[in-house]
Amino acid sequence: MTADFIPPAKPIIGDEEREAVDRVLRSGMIAQGPEVATFEREFAEHFVQGRATVAVNSGTSGQHLGLLAAGVGAGDEVIVPSFTFAATGNSVALTGATPVFADIEPNTFTLDPESVRAAITPRTKGIMPVHLYGHPFLVEEIEQIAREHGLAIYEDAAQAHGASWNGRPVGTLGDFAMFSLYPTKNMTSGEGGMVTCANDEIARNVRLLRNQGMERQYENEVVGFNARMTDIHAAIGRVQLTKVDGWTARRQANAAVLNSGLEGVDGVTTPFVADGAVHVYHQYTIRVDAAERDRIHVALKDEHGVGSGVYYPIPNHRLPSLAPYAPGLELPETERAAAEVLSLPVHPSLSDGDLERIVAGVSAVLRAGA
Repeated sequence: MTADFIPPAKPIIGDEEREAVDRVLRSGMIAQGPEVATFEREFAEHFVQGRATVAVNSGTSGQHLGLLAAGVGAGDEVIVPSFTFAATGNSVALTGATPVFADIEPNTFTLDPESVRAAITPRTKGIMPVHLYGHPFLVEEIEQIAREHGLAIYEDAAQAHGASWNGRPVGTLGDFAMFSLYPTKNMTSGEGGMVTCANDEIARNVRLLRNQGMERQYENEVVGFNARMTDIHAAIGRVQLTKVDGWTARRQANAAVLNSGLEGVDGVTTPFVADGAVHVYHQYTIRVDAAERDRIHVALKDEHGVGSGVYYPIPNHRLPSLAPYAPGLELPETERAAAEVLSLPVHPSLSDGDLERIVAGVSAVLRAGA
C-alpha cells in the first residue's frame, strides 16, 4: 500500500487557531476570562438561539455538572442509552443517581421510545437521549413520554453541533444539553465542553459548580469543582466556530458521495436519516454482517489504507464499570448494533480521491469475503 493512509478522523488546526492562542498568551490572561465569556456568547448565538451557555473543561464535565445543576442526585434514576460512549452513563453515576439503560431504535441508533417507556419507575427523574453520530434522537416521541410522566430531558449533544429536528436545533430541546469540544468532534477547542441551559437557575448552578462553588472570589456558596475552560482553549474554539458550518456542509457532501458509492454494495447498510432530521455526520456509520465486521475493519486498513472505527464495541450495560447497574438486562438492538457498526472516514479533509478509495476499498473487501 503506497497511497497515504486515510485516517478515520482528522482534527483541523490552522494558522488562525495558532494566532489566537498566541494572542491570548501575549495578553497574560490565560485562565478563564474574557475569551471564555465571549466564546460562550458566540456559541449560544450560533447553535442554540442564544440560550444561556456555560463553558467547561470537557464534555464529560459538562454532562456531570448539568445533571447536578438540574437537581439529579442520590435516589434518582435517569434513563440513558447503552449504545453510546461510557461518559453518558458515567455522568449519571457520578451524581449518585442510577443510570437505567434502554434499547435503541435500529435505524437512527438513538433511544427507542418503547424501551424508554418500559424503563420508567417511580424513581425516574429524567431521560438523557444521545444524538448519536450527529443524528437527532426521535424528539416528538421522547418529548411525549416525558410530558406524560413529568420527566425532564437532558441532551447528550456531544456529537451533534448544528444538527436539528424539524427546524429545532439540538441543544434547545431539554433542561440542558452538553456539547463536546474534544479534538475529533465536528469542531474543537483542543479540549472542552459547552452546557446550554433552559433557564438562568440551571446556568447559574453550572457556573457555581465549575468554579469551586463561587461566582465571586472566595464567596463559596456550594461545594464545587474546578471544571473551568481556559482562555487558550476558548480562543481556539472561537476560531473554529467561524469554520464549522463549512465543515458540516463538507461532511454532508462527503456522506452523499459515500451513500451513492455504497448503495449497490451487497452487505452494506448506509446511514439512515429520518424525515425532518438534519444529520451532521460526526460519524458515517454503516452496518455490515457481524461475523465479517472485524475482518472488514482490519482489511480496509491493511489492504487499502483506509481507517475506520467501531463506536461502540461493548454496550455500556456490559462494561465492568456500569454492568452492576444492569444485572441480567437484555437489549437486543444495542447488542446487534455493537456487533455490526463500522464508521468510515467522513471528515472535511477528505479529497475526491479519498472518497473514491474508501468506496472502492469497502466494495473490494466485501467481495473478497463473499
